[in-house]
Amino acid sequence: MATTADLRNGLVIEFRDELYSVVEFQHVKPGKGVAFVRTRLKNLKTGRVIENTFRSGEKIDVVRTEEKHMQYLYPEGEHFVFMDTESYEQVHVPKEIVGDRVRYLKEGEVCDIRVKEDGEPVVFELPNFIILKITQTEPGVKGDTAAGGGKPATLETGAVVTVPFFLEIGDLIRVDTRTNTYLERAK
Repeated sequence: MATTADLRNGLVIEFRDELYSVVEFQHVKPGKGVAFVRTRLKNLKTGRVIENTFRSGEKIDVVRTEEKHMQYLYPEGEHFVFMDTESYEQVHVPKEIVGDRVRYLKEGEVCDIRVKEDGEPVVFELPNFIILKITQTEPGVKGDTAAGGGKPATLETGAVVTVPFFLEIGDLIRVDTRTNTYLERAK
């Protein structure tokens, strides 16, 4: 059991029966009254950020986690199978942890997965930028330019993004996985 004095950015704690990461904290000692700690906590499952105030010295449950680089192998039922790039151990990650980001997951992609001490995966992080091939889109028409407007394009993973008119099937593009947007043509 730790106390609020042990809080630091990035620390994972169990709070209200869920796992939260400390985004920001501030020890406050007012002129009158008892000192307290003001925090911003990010829910590891939903990504929602909440604010909470702890009394100074209050007990908190720290959860020890480790971030591992893992390579995506294949889907298996209600799980996705990843391989630890250092130990070559295979880990089954439940679909609810991966969530809707599965639309950018392709075989061989290296992702960051945060696991508890017992090996249970708790957080899945895709790279912010991924290079994918366009598998389906409308053909460009003479006169279409890069500026203004766009057309939908289906990528090799099944994700759909809006791309400029000049892009065609087979082109490689860089996609921002956080905002689901086209960034640039990849080489």
